[in-house]
Amino acid sequence: MNILHLKYAIEVEKYHSINKAAEMLFMSQPNLSRAMKELEEDLGITIFKRTSRGMTPTIQGEEFLNYAKKILAQIDEVENMYKHGKNQKQKFSVSVPRATYFSEAFAQFSKGIDPTIPAEIFYKETNSLRAVNNILQADYKLGIIRYRTAFENYFSSMLKEKGLVSEVLAQFSYVLLMSKNHVLADKEDIRLNDLSDYIEIAHADPYVPSLPFIDIKKEELGEYVDKRIFVFERASQFDLLENVPNTFMWVSPLSKKTLARYGLIQKKVKHNTKVYQDVLIHRKSYRLTELDKRFIEEVSKARQNCEKL
Repeated sequence: MNILHLKYAIEVEKYHSINKAAEMLFMSQPNLSRAMKELEEDLGITIFKRTSRGMTPTIQGEEFLNYAKKILAQIDEVENMYKHGKNQKQKFSVSVPRATYFSEAFAQFSKGIDPTIPAEIFYKETNSLRAVNNILQADYKLGIIRYRTAFENYFSSMLKEKGLVSEVLAQFSYVLLMSKNHVLADKEDIRLNDLSDYIEIAHADPYVPSLPFIDIKKEELGEYVDKRIFVFERASQFDLLENVPNTFMWVSPLSKKTLARYGLIQKKVKHNTKVYQDVLIHRKSYRLTELDKRFIEEVSKARQNCEKL
């Protein structure tokens, strides 16, 4: 079966006649009859039967012809899109960690979306597990996952098993984020045990493969604080930090612009030796589009704009 056979069958249905269809297709009647016979043999069905009204589709023939018309319509659409220069839809999808420099990068990226061309853009803030699943199950093309370098083996094994490739975009240690009115705001030498009297704002859904949640909390959140508010939404976290001065949060470094907007400061903390990395992931077979490359470029620029301590 080939595309020409589909076209032939549709013409026969249209004119109810092999002779008339052959005439319209500029081919001989015997050649068209032979093509229809080959098609029916390939499919193992009878597409047409002869009646008083001419060549009429059988029940299976009607089903086949419906599929044939859909296939040819899709082929026409592809040809119009690429062969004849029709503008194609702008498509982009990514899942990222809840981090400000990603949202700033996405805002800059969005400025370059052509308003004259149809677009489907998906940007989702979530944890590493859902970022992976969005690629595998929800047809997202890109993901960026964040994890401690100590868990490199866990993530490398998981990504390889699932047929995903990865590229490190950034590596950093968390800084301490708090209101400029916090009691510790002017303290030069902040240590981990200085935080025990205050409330930590934390992401509500950390994820590390192969580790129970209780172990994740111990590894990621530490034992020096026993007062925490778990929040999913990043803007709410900043509102809490701004309006509740006895709170703090561990974050990747922020830009001066974001710090000024929320009245926040960020500080390094001695003995905070955990190193994290943000890693780009996608299917092994996937090739980055121009939109993908532009987003990654904006991520790199936003990272460079982060406050340097």
